[in-house]
Amino acid sequence: MKNIFRTKPIDDLINETKGENGLKKVLGAFELTMLGIGAIIGTGIFVLTGIAAANYSGPALVISFIISGIACAFAGLCYAEFASMVPVAGSAYTYGYTALGEIWAWIIGWDLILEYLFAIATVAIGWSGYIVKLLSSIGIVIPKSLANAPDAGGIVNLPAVLILALITGILVIGVQQSARLNNIIVGIKVAVVLLFIVLGVGHVNVANWTPFMPYGWSGVLSGASVIFFAYIGFDAVSTAAEEVKNPQKDLPRGIIGSLIVCTILYIVVSAVLTGMVPYLKFKETAAPVAFALEQVGITWGSALVSVGAVCGLTSVLIVMLYGQTRVFFAMSRDGLLPKVFSEVHPTFKTPIKSTVLVGVVSMVIAGFTPIGIVAELTNIGTLTAFIIVSAAVIVLRKKDPNRTRAFKCPLVPLVPALSIAFCALLIFKLPVITQIRFVVWLLIGFVIYYAYSYKHSAINEGKTVA
Repeated sequence: MKNIFRTKPIDDLINETKGENGLKKVLGAFELTMLGIGAIIGTGIFVLTGIAAANYSGPALVISFIISGIACAFAGLCYAEFASMVPVAGSAYTYGYTALGEIWAWIIGWDLILEYLFAIATVAIGWSGYIVKLLSSIGIVIPKSLANAPDAGGIVNLPAVLILALITGILVIGVQQSARLNNIIVGIKVAVVLLFIVLGVGHVNVANWTPFMPYGWSGVLSGASVIFFAYIGFDAVSTAAEEVKNPQKDLPRGIIGSLIVCTILYIVVSAVLTGMVPYLKFKETAAPVAFALEQVGITWGSALVSVGAVCGLTSVLIVMLYGQTRVFFAMSRDGLLPKVFSEVHPTFKTPIKSTVLVGVVSMVIAGFTPIGIVAELTNIGTLTAFIIVSAAVIVLRKKDPNRTRAFKCPLVPLVPALSIAFCALLIFKLPVITQIRFVVWLLIGFVIYYAYSYKHSAINEGKTVA
């Protein structure tokens, strides 16, 4: 087991993208930024803002978003350096393989599987809540038994399962088609968010911001760890690296651009939202933005926001499912998962078997699991990945200082160290049961690595070890 820290040379990884199992390069900076916005703006605004305001942050939700945004800004700079230097599918998994070694790559990859699968399920459950509400407003009532997981008194969350089946089919056809659909949907949901701000700002009552920090700083930090889910989309941008026309320039632009746009929108929306409605009232709803408009009598706006939320969450699902399949694809190509999952469809040029597997597993989780558990597990998985990528930037600067970096993270090692510190703080503020579940997930991953992945690694087949 002495070779568990073996690394893959960056040049070998790039050469692999040129073979028959390479992916088609079709994306530019605009598509990447839209992918990022597509993944970031969705569940955070349309679902989790109410949960965080009512139970953790109160009106200080604005500060929670700023703290999470700062943590993501530091991590995003680290991701941008790697993405421009290693334009290969797999995101943090691939970065860990080049800088820290195979065992760390496996930990990140296994971690990303948790992150994406449960993120997809969380968003699908939120999408189901909005579509059920929207359909009921026009007289179409879906029985609770078919709209809720068993723990919520139902049999299966059927709308969540059906939307995942549809998106899986779209992703099988091709990433270019998926990106075009995503661009349209992102345009709709950004327009809806801006409409909410315009409609809501005139109904802000400053008295609703008092007390501003009802749960103290501890509540603000806990709220930041909960709504951190809102920011994980930029990681999905880096998973698209292998399908980007000019990755050295376009990937940093896509990552940083999407973070800037979304952070500004989150801060403004959370300020307006908590100013319109007393924060405790958000305990009554899973659709806080539409709920706030209803409370001030703008019912038509509420219906329109619900439509926007359905579109918004749909684009998040597209990007998250896409990201998960690319991580699976990269791990399979390296031999850490069965090779069958790195097979590319001869016509569509997409990893069809990875896509179908991820789609089916996501449907099962979304159909039968409560939203609270899946959201928290997503956050801890993401934060851990950010920590490892930030550490990898510092390590690779020492190991390979002369490698060309089209984008360089500023103030290394300070910025990566701040990223690690912020993310570790947010992990600490998550519920203990979530931390325990995450440790159990990692232990299962170690068993699989030593039983299968170590023996079947592509490095064992004679490829160069750094």
